[in-house]
Amino acid sequence: MRLPKKRLNEQFAIAELMMGANHIRVRCQDGVERMGRIKGKIKKRAWIREGDIVIIVPWSFQDEKCDILYRYLPPQADWLRKNNYL
Repeated sequence: MRLPKKRLNEQFAIAELMMGANHIRVRCQDGVERMGRIKGKIKKRAWIREGDIVIIVPWSFQDEKCDILYRYLPPQADWLRKNNYL
């Protein structure tokens, strides 16, 4: 299972609202609400729903936007909660 890499500025987020056109409103671990864009690689492989735990990386030039890199399955999210990552 993949964890966020702090040196690459990755962090956990929760998908809150589906906006359409591969955009999702996410609430990040640092408390900021951002507009997330699903990267092409994950777009074809994983369906993201509201309430899912994801890994994001904020854009360096626009802090209110981010890229979604990874989605956790429900058993993985339970493991993260049990081991105090969330």
